[in-house]
Amino acid sequence: MGKVANEVMDWDGGTRIADCLRQFNIDWGRRVLAGRSIVVLLTDGLERDSEHDLGFQARRLQRSTRRLIWLNPMLRFDGFEPRAQGIRAMLPAVDDFMPAHNVAGLLDLAALLGTSGARAGRVAA
Repeated sequence: MGKVANEVMDWDGGTRIADCLRQFNIDWGRRVLAGRSIVVLLTDGLERDSEHDLGFQARRLQRSTRRLIWLNPMLRFDGFEPRAQGIRAMLPAVDDFMPAHNVAGLLDLAALLGTSGARAGRVAA
């Protein structure tokens, strides 16, 4: 396992969420979101690189959306607290912070998306 971790990029040690959000914001944020979209992120929030500004990238994404929903599998743990730096950096930009570890969580997401769409009304093409 140690050899694999040394040779395979991103095998362990967290994810590069800030880099991914930055790339999405640059490549797609303005082109496809236009403030009307609902974006669903699925991540544990365990950022690998502390030198990037994850909070900035999350806020930038949120400004381009109507709603930013974060599904986090870490919410399966009783007594979960947002202690990790990445989680704390992203939370202020998120409209909804929801679990993603079971069917009940996905049903809650479906219900939220159903009410979000109803509130938004129709957009003329």
